[in-house]
Amino acid sequence: MIFQNKTTFIRPTLCLPVMLVILVLTGCATVGPDYVPPKKSVSKDWHTQLKGGLSTEEMDSQTLAAWWTTLNDSELSSLIDRAVSGNLDLKKALARVREARARRGVAKADLFPTLDATGSATWSRSSKDMGTGKTSSLFTTGFDAGWELDIFGSVRRSVEAAEGDLQAIQEDLRDVLVSLLAEVALNYVQVRTYQSRIAVAEANLEAQGETHQLTLWRYQAGLSDELAVQQARYNLESTRSQIPTLRTGLEEAMNRIAVLLGEQPGKVHWELEKRESIPVTPLKVAVGVPADVLRRRPDIRRAERQLAAQTARIGVATADLYPKFTLSGSIGLEALSLSNPSSTGSWTLSGGPKVTWAIFKAGAIRQNIEVQSALQEQYFIAYEAAVLSALEEVENALVAYAKEQQRRQSLSDATQAAQKAVELAQHKYQAGLTDFSNVLDAQRSLLSFQDQLAQSDGTVTSNLVSLYKVLGGGWVSLAPDEKK
Repeated sequence: MIFQNKTTFIRPTLCLPVMLVILVLTGCATVGPDYVPPKKSVSKDWHTQLKGGLSTEEMDSQTLAAWWTTLNDSELSSLIDRAVSGNLDLKKALARVREARARRGVAKADLFPTLDATGSATWSRSSKDMGTGKTSSLFTTGFDAGWELDIFGSVRRSVEAAEGDLQAIQEDLRDVLVSLLAEVALNYVQVRTYQSRIAVAEANLEAQGETHQLTLWRYQAGLSDELAVQQARYNLESTRSQIPTLRTGLEEAMNRIAVLLGEQPGKVHWELEKRESIPVTPLKVAVGVPADVLRRRPDIRRAERQLAAQTARIGVATADLYPKFTLSGSIGLEALSLSNPSSTGSWTLSGGPKVTWAIFKAGAIRQNIEVQSALQEQYFIAYEAAVLSALEEVENALVAYAKEQQRRQSLSDATQAAQKAVELAQHKYQAGLTDFSNVLDAQRSLLSFQDQLAQSDGTVTSNLVSLYKVLGGGWVSLAPDEKK
């Protein structure tokens, strides 16, 4: 086989001085701005007055990492573990991490020399009128090597940008995980809330059925008119009509949990259909201070890494203003026969440095630098917006959690009073001391307050889940292996 090289051979003694100058320059200049992490000034304390067991004490890292365990619900913990292993959005985010890691590898490959192998076989035949009429063969093979010396840091900046992209996508994976855990918990609380509301409606339905039977007996005995019977009946049927809607909501919440786990709808019904109480929130919750949120929230960390990657791209664009230095070489052999190439062929060898410099591009390079700089400004603004949005979400979550506890206490007091009112109204009606409309009003109020109390119980727990979510909890302990 024969190696071929079409360039002329340059003696190593001539290349050596040039190479030494290039190597001295290598690593001495990396153009473009060096990244400096932004420093965002935030308040030392929350604007919201912390109540309902909330405090600015530093949250235990293990508690925040597995916040769902504070609800002491083994079924919820099981669902979360299965969601982490089966959720499709999480698997997609994990695949994007692998993609970004591979892209970083592609960028790093430009730091090293390249080596290509070539080979060809050519047959030609001329006519007898124009030549000998014989067939001739030519076989060539060779190796070409090249190395672009990263004098001004274009490749290094590309690697830096790819590293920033990878870290940003890793934070995106963690953000998906934070949202996933919260969604599983919120839908689980919804399941228990709907079950509690159905239990309330069924208990009231039974009580109202007894009242309807009582009015019917009194009517048949001539102690009351038919009006009371019909009033008791429409009150009974009104309560019965609420149950199908509640069951629809229950089915939707259970189906949603199944999909979050990567299962078909209906797959988790068998383990959730047994009625259980709504998870109870802990008495005390440490939320830390605003600065803690900036360190924990994956969306803020992602925005910061995106800013870092874009800063590096300014350097990549700036490097186009400067010359590019390349070392290349090749060795080849060309032969007329494969049987004995060493005797019928010839060797070629060449190598040397090459310099290319974009002298005139009508301002395109500088405009590209301006494009990259404007993009960097946009990413910086996006980072600041992410910080403000995160602080807003936490402030709102703190208010919602504390205020809903106050509302729940008022609803609990109202429910107790309504229960007592129903008992008094029924006794007075049976004694003939009051109109049946008072019994109806009392029963309606009791059902309304009990239903609102059940909803409030669920809302308090849901608000705690939302608070843990906006604090950035949950991604540390259950983050999947990003290298798989």
